[in-house]
Amino acid sequence: MNIFGMGPLEIVLIMAVALLIFGPKKLPEIGRSFGKTVRSFQEASNEFQNEFKREADRIEEPAKTNAELEHKQIEATTTATTTEPDNVKG
Repeated sequence: MNIFGMGPLEIVLIMAVALLIFGPKKLPEIGRSFGKTVRSFQEASNEFQNEFKREADRIEEPAKTNAELEHKQIEATTTATTTEPDNVKG
């Protein structure tokens, strides 16, 4: 179990040092603040990812439409040239 690239022993050591520095009364408040900060960061990150995906989809849709139109135009041109009767002078 790695959290932020640290194993369980490192996390326990950091928590023990924090308990010694801040004391048992202040530690829950610091934990709540840290949790709120992490949650806020995750929400901002998710919002950024969603916005990025929406913009990518918005840009991709006209590209698909243009590619489909070009393909249909090529098919129409190919079909038109192969179905025209030969004008043979004789």
